[in-house]
Amino acid sequence: MDNDSSIAQIAAILREEADRLGPGARLPSSREIVRRHNVSPVTVSRAIGQLAAEGRVVTRPGSGAFVAQPVGRAREAADLSWQTVALGDRVVDEGPVAALLGTAAEGVVPLTGGYLRPGLRPDKQLAAAAARAVRRPDAWAVPPLTGLPELRRWFAVQAGGDVTASDAVIVSGGQAALTHAFRALAAPGTPLLVETPTYPGALAAARAAGLRATAVPMDHDGVRPDLLAEAFAVTGARVFFCQPTLHNPTGATLPVERREQVLQVARAAGAFVVEDNFARYLTEHPPPSLASMDEHGTVVHIGSLTKILSPSLRVAAVIARGPAAHRLRASQLVESFFVARPLQETALEFVGSTAWRRHLTAVHAEIRTRRDALAAALAARMPRARTYLLPIGGMHLWVHLPADVDETALVEAARRNGVLVSPGRMYYPSEPPGPRIRVTHMAAAHLAELGEGVRRLAEALALTSHEAE
Repeated sequence: MDNDSSIAQIAAILREEADRLGPGARLPSSREIVRRHNVSPVTVSRAIGQLAAEGRVVTRPGSGAFVAQPVGRAREAADLSWQTVALGDRVVDEGPVAALLGTAAEGVVPLTGGYLRPGLRPDKQLAAAAARAVRRPDAWAVPPLTGLPELRRWFAVQAGGDVTASDAVIVSGGQAALTHAFRALAAPGTPLLVETPTYPGALAAARAAGLRATAVPMDHDGVRPDLLAEAFAVTGARVFFCQPTLHNPTGATLPVERREQVLQVARAAGAFVVEDNFARYLTEHPPPSLASMDEHGTVVHIGSLTKILSPSLRVAAVIARGPAAHRLRASQLVESFFVARPLQETALEFVGSTAWRRHLTAVHAEIRTRRDALAAALAARMPRARTYLLPIGGMHLWVHLPADVDETALVEAARRNGVLVSPGRMYYPSEPPGPRIRVTHMAAAHLAELGEGVRRLAEALALTSHEAE
């Protein structure tokens, strides 16, 4: 009977015996257990060894086996309240950014998000580019600290004008670029001018850097230069953050004439313009960048590949000149040394291949189709809401809701009805002028799902409006 099953049987019997006897009690001797259960001494020894390993018994040579004392009660939770005083009031609010990066549950239609849907991402082509990249000489070696020269040159050409590779530094995505720019250009406690509404990730990065975001109003052509000049004069700010092409969330694009006016205003104020050109590749005919029109080092330009390729291809460039460029390079070096060379090599392989142009053509066609389908569905099913404008590309439509609609209630009702949209409130650095939502056309699996999402949203709006009456 000396086998695994008999050992398990004797161990189970001894567990019950230990529970009955209680801590500190002596178990029957091995000889007694052998006699009672007609098993071998080896079986008993192994069963007691198993209980000892479990911490149920302790053995004392020459005295026998005893029921172990119970483990002391769990230690009380540590009091971490002291950290509140030590950390101070510089709270980093990750909520809006986390909301933008969230994924929809099964059966829920995503009318939110900021990346290409899986079927449109060039995953296979990126994998092929990565395979070629890691075969390059020194692919796993330390790269130049400011980035691969060829990749910096490519970003410089994309920015246009007389921008050169020496003006660019490669960083880990557009969000990191914003963080570097804000920290390098403005001291904690100083104001930062932003369009209103604006990208929540920029607001979060500004707060994390200790900056005070101050709103500058927009119209259908983007930020108003007259109000920008007034904001510089009133606040004394030395940095203005903007998204002049396919602004998030409104979709507005600054005309060339107004771009020149913005640069003139910033130049007169002795201020920097941080140009986030995140949507450069989400339209067929982007206007010239502010950086290409800048002759005085006013513009700090951010270009990124993440939106057009993949959320995990976190490769971007910050372009600047003069002392500002030195500060930005130092910020990148101190914070993260450099961007992983295989990632840079992969980006360089892809943008240098024929797959790059084919991908752009496919994305642009999909954007046109989905944008028009979303605009038509909103007009048909939600006539009381108003689409702010029909953008020249991008992924979103900015929707003004009727004044009597509770924005928060609508977003929650939509979620319960199986569709996700982005609440307008998080895009404002101060009080919003009214209820708004951002609706995304690129995340839905296909046009039918996009239409179904609008139908569910319209139902939620009708329900919310009815409850408010």
